[in-house]
Amino acid sequence: MGADEIYYWLNITTPDFLDEVVRKPTVLIGNYVGSLACVIAAPVHHVERYRVRLVVKGYAQKEGIDFNEIFSPVVRLTTVRIVLAMYATFDLHLEQLDVKTAFLHGELEEEIYMLQPEGFAETGKENLVCRLNKSLYGLKQAPRCWYKRFDSFIMSLGYNKLSSDHCAYYKRFEDNDFIILLLYVDDMLVAGPNKDQVQELKAQLAREFEMKDLGPANKILGMQIHRDRNNRKIWLSQKNYLKKILRPFNMQDCKSISTPLPINFKLSSSMCPSNEAERKEMSRVPYASAMGSLMFAMICTRPDIAQAVGAVSRYMANPGGEHWISVKRILRYIRGTSDVALCYGGSEFTVRGYVDSDFAGDLDKRKSTTGYVFTLAGAAVSWISKLQTVVALSTTEAEYMAATQACKEAIWIQRLLEELGTKHIGVQYHFVREVVEDENVDLQKIHTKENLADVLTKPINVDKFIWSRSSCGLAET
Repeated sequence: MGADEIYYWLNITTPDFLDEVVRKPTVLIGNYVGSLACVIAAPVHHVERYRVRLVVKGYAQKEGIDFNEIFSPVVRLTTVRIVLAMYATFDLHLEQLDVKTAFLHGELEEEIYMLQPEGFAETGKENLVCRLNKSLYGLKQAPRCWYKRFDSFIMSLGYNKLSSDHCAYYKRFEDNDFIILLLYVDDMLVAGPNKDQVQELKAQLAREFEMKDLGPANKILGMQIHRDRNNRKIWLSQKNYLKKILRPFNMQDCKSISTPLPINFKLSSSMCPSNEAERKEMSRVPYASAMGSLMFAMICTRPDIAQAVGAVSRYMANPGGEHWISVKRILRYIRGTSDVALCYGGSEFTVRGYVDSDFAGDLDKRKSTTGYVFTLAGAAVSWISKLQTVVALSTTEAEYMAATQACKEAIWIQRLLEELGTKHIGVQYHFVREVVEDENVDLQKIHTKENLADVLTKPINVDKFIWSRSSCGLAET
């Protein structure tokens, strides 16, 4: 559903129309229990198509009776970026697919009942209810039912589910051909060197599910994909999204700045409102909304704002004026760098990791900050900036805890790449010592001036910040 669409509740009184919508996934039995709603969506400005869906009121379900397990995985964004790096470097074909009404394909394991829809009740059987034969939108287990159905089908085609990511599937053919499929709920990316093999998989999926073929991938999860095939490069950006999020905060015409936060700037809880008048004033500030918008950009394509977003997000429960000024400063930085994108490509396909820590940088709890970044094919594929869970007693201890966290990510990335068929992937991991004896990573000591992870632990000066951003593969488009 697009961001510019609104929803209208609609009572449907035509049984034939309702039958067409739900494809008769119900039979009438039993006693009164449950309820049903229906929703129609239409764009605000232009009606491209109308969509009607039956939506079960899942909030009425009871655990252990109407549902058990509801968890459903989605592909990791790190996996998506790694596959995009492979797509650029190895000149793969990349297609995008969307499953229509995905949650209607799930097979229910529980016995679930609902009210007859308004206008659908048969004369003389008004006291009966519907038993669901298949999943419907609104059910708590609907996402899990869909995932299990898709997982079962794709495995029956001979694909292997990666142990490192259960929403990534891989199959190898003769002549070193292979296909990688990534699943994010009902969105799919299919990559491979042989276009015929990719088209065959698309045909197999279309025979099993009702699919929407979106052709060569140019957008995934709100991220734009731009390709320069001649130079084997792609750019992954959120240019349109970043420009859009500035408008609700009246920052679309603000003056831009060079860094998200000034050097040596610290935030603390002492800046939170100290009286009711200040709290009332800050309650009118869209702090949480701004944080949500910035976090989505940060986890998708912008490691350069990770440290700043992490710092201001700690005060979301009770933000003060200084905290809001810092959020607006990040938005001013976004205003001047909305065209910046991750650029993957080149002939080198080696994972490089950088890790750093900022000892006791948090003024409230004296916790240290862990920051790491891993690059592949010239740009960042994985990064993090967050407070450590315990208080470090020394700089060495803080560095060691940071290295441990980054080491786990390095091994995970290596395992993922090996499962994707890149058996001889090299991993260089700076500032780690725990796994050197196993020769899983290559340890090198580097100067702080050459450490990309410095930007993920604290505010730094403009020159170092621009260098770090560029070294992470972020470039103007």
